Amino acid sequence: MDADVVRAVNDLTARWARNLPEGNTVVSGLGLWPLLAILATAADEPGRAELAAAAGVGASAGSRQALELIQAIEGSDDLHAALGVWVQERLKLAESFDSVMPAPLVGTLTGDASVDKPKLDAWAAGHTDDLIREMPIEVTPDLMLVLASALSLRTTWVTPFKEQVRRFYDGPWSGGSWHWLERVDGDLDAVRRYEHPGTAGLTVVTVPGDADVDVLLGIGQPQESQDEVLPALIETAVRSTDGVPGSQLLGQGEPGAEVAPGVKVGQTTVPRPDLKLSLPSFTVEAEHDLMAARELFGLSTVSTDPGAHGHFGAISPTPLAVGQAKQKVLARFFATGFEAAAVTAMGLMRTSMPTRQARRLEVTLDRPFGFVAVLRESRLPIVAGWVATPTEPGD
Repeated sequence: MDADVVRAVNDLTARWARNLPEGNTVVSGLGLWPLLAILATAADEPGRAELAAAAGVGASAGSRQALELIQAIEGSDDLHAALGVWVQERLKLAESFDSVMPAPLVGTLTGDASVDKPKLDAWAAGHTDDLIREMPIEVTPDLMLVLASALSLRTTWVTPFKEQVRRFYDGPWSGGSWHWLERVDGDLDAVRRYEHPGTAGLTVVTVPGDADVDVLLGIGQPQESQDEVLPALIETAVRSTDGVPGSQLLGQGEPGAEVAPGVKVGQTTVPRPDLKLSLPSFTVEAEHDLMAARELFGLSTVSTDPGAHGHFGAISPTPLAVGQAKQKVLARFFATGFEAAAVTAMGLMRTSMPTRQARRLEVTLDRPFGFVAVLRESRLPIVAGWVATPTEPGD
């Protein structure tokens, strides 16, 4: 997999994470990046340069690299991806259209919402194993082209967790009882302490899946906020062997001492040191209106009234603008595994549309924490999110 593309997806995801509202949320920079890269190739200046900068890619290579990324993902055992393009049947296409949007990906729109919306929804459901059943796009008479990506991820833990209900009497989650997960294994180096600019230290725990996906959990100091911890976690995801490993942390304190955020030295009766990990199970779902932060995604120019010439001459001589851009995404962390899905869609409109804005290490995630799922070998981030409060109350 192209290391420059992995870096570009990581940078987009981290930049997005810095601009998220507080609270439980999840995003997929991987779902958005191919769409920005394709539109960069298709756009005219100055929107072309804005989209290319947001995607971190050369505009002329964006469409090709997006397709190569989707094809590379399809080599994964746990992660699947798809691109889709639907064109209004009355839209006149430019001669260069097939070089931007390869023909096998192209479907048609009739302009009739009762026909087009079920078709788009079925595509979203079919490419996310029914985890997301609706395309996040509104079908209107002015909708000329839909560009969408879909991701689905399902993995099973190498070592499953045990489930219980835990009640909290102090801390940020006090007064509640939550479905709680715990497990013990012998891989001390699954936990690492990182020094990262802007944080007072970051703890990252790797929970390996049984094929080619890992989920990273990150926690900072109690006073540190979501917009400090989550971007730091995403940025350290590509540095899997950096930081201070747990086997070294174990020797840095006596039992009871905290040797990294959320990590204490404990004791066990088994003959070898081990690692105990505990955290709440969680389900996080979100829908993002990307037009509300259009500057962040390079959409400022291409979402304005296109005038007589439009923004996408490589797609059509008809004046077009990005009128809709949304993402639906979810992530679930449970006793036996992890699953996630994202559908990201952009709608090009005939005119711009109005938008709405011995010893053991004991790791306890008992306050807000971040997570990011990555392809193990390339470190490509798939989804990243934040758990401000547990989502599954105990009975």
